[in-house]
Amino acid sequence: MTTSIGRADSRGASPAGEAVQQRRGSRVNATRERILSTAERLFAEYGIGAVSNRQVSDEAGQGNNAAVGYHFGTKVDLVRAIARRHNVEIEERRKRLIAGTRDSSQIRDWVACLVRPVTDHLDSLPAPTWFARFGAQLMTDPGYRQVMEQDAMETPALRELLAGLDRCLPALPGEVRAERDDMARQLLVHTFAERERALAEGKPTTRNSWHDAGTGVIDAITGLWLAPYTPRPQPVPEPDQAPDPGNITDDD
Repeated sequence: MTTSIGRADSRGASPAGEAVQQRRGSRVNATRERILSTAERLFAEYGIGAVSNRQVSDEAGQGNNAAVGYHFGTKVDLVRAIARRHNVEIEERRKRLIAGTRDSSQIRDWVACLVRPVTDHLDSLPAPTWFARFGAQLMTDPGYRQVMEQDAMETPALRELLAGLDRCLPALPGEVRAERDDMARQLLVHTFAERERALAEGKPTTRNSWHDAGTGVIDAITGLWLAPYTPRPQPVPEPDQAPDPGNITDDD
């Protein structure tokens, strides 16, 4: 009688082989998660440009200094993987909020769809968190910022949010709109990064919870969009110049 131990099943894989593959897959996933967590912390603390893939590998306890490249590719790919790990959850939260906001014509409702998914996600993470500070470092690096903004615009929920917000905004000159876009981004990113840093260092914060912090940012961004603006002064036309006396002739 032949034994069934190690026998291949109808798909050609033995149970023992499948178990080995599962263990290998678990180890690979654990390594990837360790690298992502380590890179997020280092980038948040020191800046993306100041940290090399080799440093990430060392800090993650990888004997092979090329581990980051092996698992993720370039540093841009690593940064994208960190952002994606968080943004998947944020996107799902945003979808649920937008579902109840689609018929709203209130700026505040749409701003809440921008802010609440972020604060709710940060509140769900074990302390200390690094994602808000990672995002702040990301936004100060023009190259990585452009890549992440392009990636963000590929998410359907964010596109729908921006379209809904745009329908509610007052008419503003293009340069004012662009300026306030940037101001709103600064409020969203850096306010949360400063709160996260204070929490990690055990310092007092202006708000008692992430939810309350989100309320403050929603208030601020809504007020920013509704604030009056000062029109640019119109240029004063130059007065006609008097003729040069030296060029005047008797015939003039």
